[in-house]
Amino acid sequence: MPDYYETLGVSRDADKEEIKRAYRRLARKYHPDVNKEQGAEERFKEINRAYEILSEPEMKARYDRFGEAGVSSGAGAGAGYADFGDMGFADIFESFFSGFAGGMGQQTGRRRGGPTRGDDLRLDLKLEFREAVFGGEKEIRIPHLENCNTCNGTGAKPGTRPRTCSTCSGSGQVRRATRTPFGSFTQVSVCPTCNGEGQVIEDKCETCGGAGRKQETKKLKITIPPGVDNGTRLRVSKEGDAGLRGGPPGDLYVYLFVEEDAEFQRDGINVLSDLKISYLQAILGCRLQVNTVDGPVELKIPPGTQPNTVLTLENNGVPKLGNPVSRGDHLITIQIDIPTRITAEERELLEKLAKIKGDRTGKGGLEDFLGGLFRG
Repeated sequence: MPDYYETLGVSRDADKEEIKRAYRRLARKYHPDVNKEQGAEERFKEINRAYEILSEPEMKARYDRFGEAGVSSGAGAGAGYADFGDMGFADIFESFFSGFAGGMGQQTGRRRGGPTRGDDLRLDLKLEFREAVFGGEKEIRIPHLENCNTCNGTGAKPGTRPRTCSTCSGSGQVRRATRTPFGSFTQVSVCPTCNGEGQVIEDKCETCGGAGRKQETKKLKITIPPGVDNGTRLRVSKEGDAGLRGGPPGDLYVYLFVEEDAEFQRDGINVLSDLKISYLQAILGCRLQVNTVDGPVELKIPPGTQPNTVLTLENNGVPKLGNPVSRGDHLITIQIDIPTRITAEERELLEKLAKIKGDRTGKGGLEDFLGGLFRG
């Protein structure tokens, strides 16, 4: 079984933010659209699974206590425990004692004749850099199970209706009494006639074949909040598969992945970019139009700016997720373009300037002059 902490490369006492950062870093590295190496897609799936478990406090607690058994699909409320979410006290009591009585490798059947919630669905959605920054509406298409309109989800042909199973009288379970030297015990199992549904459809709906649901592709508009990032999960209520026998639908979970931008990078809620200027602009200072996620903005370059100086445009970064009024900054790293070739006229002027500087400092020469201008 995989160790989800090892999968994300974090310690067992890592907090939620540390787990989130590790996930984002690995998701960027192994996303199938970015990494074409063999095995990258499987690794990406493992990373997603690990984050799903460790990012949810309840799931993480169950995993820490029971391991994979505590979070597998059949684990219910915990490893080795039955799911009693929709059972009454009498059913729970009966489940315990009939399970004990039927022990010996037999698994107690659970009543399935009532309404059942539909399955949750997952969709991976790619966003452009600015879409993640500012959010907005996105139209998506999802294949899911919808209630059959012909039979209204009953599975029976119009004009007919399912009948109560005569074998189990609608309970979905059959019981068998066994006498032993220690007393009488009752063994409970799923009804073989109705397969635990509690009812039998004699005339099946021709549209859905008696399933009560059919596969449909649905168009849906979802709202992306400002400030989302790689791995952000959105829950769209009641847009999963339709439930059975009048049960509620499941939910749709949308996992977001942000495409890289040619000009900007992101560090939390800050935006990073580089700006290349000439050595004369660096020496004399200037004002330049620079691109930001909000559009062109004027940036002041102070005289004597050195290479790798970082200039800040406040409040031009990413809105904080859940509080879009609060924004990060845009951090611009200055790169100075020193030419490898200059004209004879430019060289003459620079040598005159170098001589003046040399006279003042006791040094001379164009190389000493240029070297002194840009330190580091």
